[in-house]
Amino acid sequence: MTKKRFSITASIYDKRGRLLSKGKNSYTKTHPVQKYYAAEAGLPQKQFLHAEIHAIIKCKFIKKAHKIVVHRYTQSNDPATAKPCKICMKAIKDAGIRYIEHT
Repeated sequence: MTKKRFSITASIYDKRGRLLSKGKNSYTKTHPVQKYYAAEAGLPQKQFLHAEIHAIIKCKFIKKAHKIVVHRYTQSNDPATAKPCKICMKAIKDAGIRYIEHT
C-alpha cells in the first residue's frame, strides 16, 4: 500500500492583500530552517519541507507579512482540509504573521 501524498501550497500576503511569497511542500527536499523547527516541536523525523516554512524562507519582505493562506489538494487535485501543523505554527508565530487562513 502506498502512502497518500498531498499537494500543499502556502501563500503569504501583506496587509493590502499583495502576494509576497508562495511555497509548496516536498516529500524529498529539506532545509535547515525546517529541521530547526521540527526539532523545536519535538518531531525531528518531520524534516521534509512543509509549504508554510517554504513560503517563509522564500519571502523577501517577511517584516511586511500579514496573512498566510494554506491550501491542500489530493492526488486527484480535489481540495482537502488543511491546517498548519505544530511545527509550522511555531515558524509562523516566529515570523510575525498574525493571521492564518486555511481551507
